[in-house]
Amino acid sequence: MQGRPRGSSSSQLVPPYENPEAKLRYQVYSRLQSTSVAIGESFPIPEIVAVGGQSDGKSSLLEAFLGFRFNVREVEMGTRRPLIVQMYHDPTAHEPRCRLQDEDGEEYGPAIIPETAVADAIMQRTQDHLQKLGGATVSSKPVVMKVEYAYCPNLTIIDTPGFILKAKNGEADRTPEDILSMVKAQAQPAHRLILFLQQSSVEWASSLWLNVVQEVDPTFQRTVFVASKFDNRLKEFAERWEVDKYLAATGYLPPKVRPFFVALPKDRSIQSSAEWRRQMSEVDASIFHHLKDNVKGGYDEERFGSRIGFNNLKRFLEEELARRYREAAPNTLAVLQDRVESASKELIKAEGELRAAVDVAAMRAAAMRFAHGVASTVDVLLAGSTDPDPAVHGLTTEEERVASRLPLWPGTPGPVVPPNAGLKLFGGAAFERCLHEFQEAAHALQFPATVATDRVANLLLAYKGRSSFMASNRAAEDIARHMAREVLGPLLDTASARLTFVLRRVFEIAADQSAAQGNSRQTLRPYVAFHASLRSAHQSFLTKLEESTRAMLRQTLESATSEFAVNMLASIPDVYPEEQSEYSHGEEEEGEANGGVSGAGGEGGQPTSHGSHMAARLPHSSASALGLGPGRHIDNSPSKRAPKASRYLAEARNNTAIQNGESYEEVIRRAEKLFKRIRFSVAQQSAPTTLKSAFLDPLKTRLGLEVALEIFARTDADFMAMFTAAAALAALQTKRDNMHKRAESLVRLKNEFQELSRVL
Repeated sequence: MQGRPRGSSSSQLVPPYENPEAKLRYQVYSRLQSTSVAIGESFPIPEIVAVGGQSDGKSSLLEAFLGFRFNVREVEMGTRRPLIVQMYHDPTAHEPRCRLQDEDGEEYGPAIIPETAVADAIMQRTQDHLQKLGGATVSSKPVVMKVEYAYCPNLTIIDTPGFILKAKNGEADRTPEDILSMVKAQAQPAHRLILFLQQSSVEWASSLWLNVVQEVDPTFQRTVFVASKFDNRLKEFAERWEVDKYLAATGYLPPKVRPFFVALPKDRSIQSSAEWRRQMSEVDASIFHHLKDNVKGGYDEERFGSRIGFNNLKRFLEEELARRYREAAPNTLAVLQDRVESASKELIKAEGELRAAVDVAAMRAAAMRFAHGVASTVDVLLAGSTDPDPAVHGLTTEEERVASRLPLWPGTPGPVVPPNAGLKLFGGAAFERCLHEFQEAAHALQFPATVATDRVANLLLAYKGRSSFMASNRAAEDIARHMAREVLGPLLDTASARLTFVLRRVFEIAADQSAAQGNSRQTLRPYVAFHASLRSAHQSFLTKLEESTRAMLRQTLESATSEFAVNMLASIPDVYPEEQSEYSHGEEEEGEANGGVSGAGGEGGQPTSHGSHMAARLPHSSASALGLGPGRHIDNSPSKRAPKASRYLAEARNNTAIQNGESYEEVIRRAEKLFKRIRFSVAQQSAPTTLKSAFLDPLKTRLGLEVALEIFARTDADFMAMFTAAAALAALQTKRDNMHKRAESLVRLKNEFQELSRVL
């Protein structure tokens, strides 16, 4: 960064803060800075942040600005927090008054006496703070120290921990990276002036940390370069061109960058502040003397005189900070006015939340809004939604089965892999996939390979004892009905349980979404009892829904296997989809041989048929060809049935065959054929329709009402019992108090800046 060339190395000029206006401006900005730290605000006010390696002289430079020594090097070696040093030039303070700002307030503690104890106080505060953070290595929350002294300038510097290459003994290995990240964050804001120190013995081209500064300030427009320990380099210069070339930093830094060159006393045993200041002046004078008298031809004093010596650096920073203060005042006042308005609105809101916490009507209204939001989100998720992220909230078929803690589909020869089994789905998509999985499982069920001969004989003999006419058909129908009920009943129960689990997850996702985005989330978040009651109400509703669905499915199965229904299925000609579908006996055996049942034809449940891999298909391709689908019934009207005479004639032929010794095989064959037709009718038509109507319709029409009745149909005392968390009320009071304190501080700062603008 380029400063104003002054053409003089003298430090006996009028300080820039000797006039009352400049002093007032500095005081107001300093209060703004300390207040912003206390209330956690960030203002674009001009600030100076010092960065550099741990051995580059930052600690000595800070002591030089202060005008006294307090072992700040120990602070730099031991602390891992920024240190904001607010220096106030007070001619009456012949001894330095150093006070640390309270960690969680705007007030400053008592003066630290003697000043040499400051280092211990800073390090102790840092250790306590890091322990509260759980043993963190560094913290970006600064320590604020106010210094009033007759021999310090009006200047504020943010001193950062020095860069290190390796952690100290006892520190975490990641400490160097944590320090680097924290210092970069401190230097990142555009309103901060970066004071970058590097030892003069290190060439700029070999700098270890120059690239770090360039990352946050690529053109060095707000960076002041300081070559420290300049006296170590003087003995290398013999002629003027050598000095001028080094001071110009030609070829290493951009042409507009003009570094400062500073040297300070090396004697660390100096205890007296007066002696420290005297030796600083002597070091400055000795540098100018050496350049003039010990270098052949001297140096370009007009060009570099204002860039050499600590006093020139101090004056430049004071002038630069004062200039930036003047330029930033209008914008700072505007920002303060906006913050005051925002804080006032937040304070009003916090007070409203506190009043509402003990207002039954307000709490009922907030709870109703929240419950309605959950129910609405459930509808949205069942209708189909990409929000929230399926990768986070969705489950694959296998993950869903494991999470539900339900066994495999009963009666199936192996795992059932429906279409899209490998995709993470939730809501309506997961519901549909589970239905397809049920259909795949149902079509994997096989008619028993053998049926006890005595069972068939019992039926045949009983029917033939009453009437031999149609005895074999009636026996086959009874066996088919019995087998269908035996194998399909557990499957329907499992389908009901799996779909209930899918819907429970829908509620959990909806509750999380509403808690994160709902209008009442802040008011209701602390009340665990309310959220538990709401969850319990939803779970209770789903439990009742599952029980009623199981009953409806049993009734559906009873209807599908009734004598009338089976008789209708038996009367249909042999063009029924079961006889022509891809789930023929041969393909079922092939599926068993492969160790599982898959309706997708590929790994992970991904379809391998032509067309989109996301397309869900019916398990039976012939179903769509016949115009059949889930929830649709075969037309069994009398006009579609086989003529009764032809049926009787066929039965007569069959019974004749039975009497000729073909009874057992014929009964089993007909029973298996009817079983497949019953299976198809239940899996493809009646069961999906029942499951959708039994689950989805009540969720849309009754969920909100029944949950509202369970949660809100209570006396005020019972209702407020869900909102009596003492911690929640205390949290609201703390929030209100903090907002009130923040608003007061901002109003006070705004008034001070308005007064400053009128004075200036």
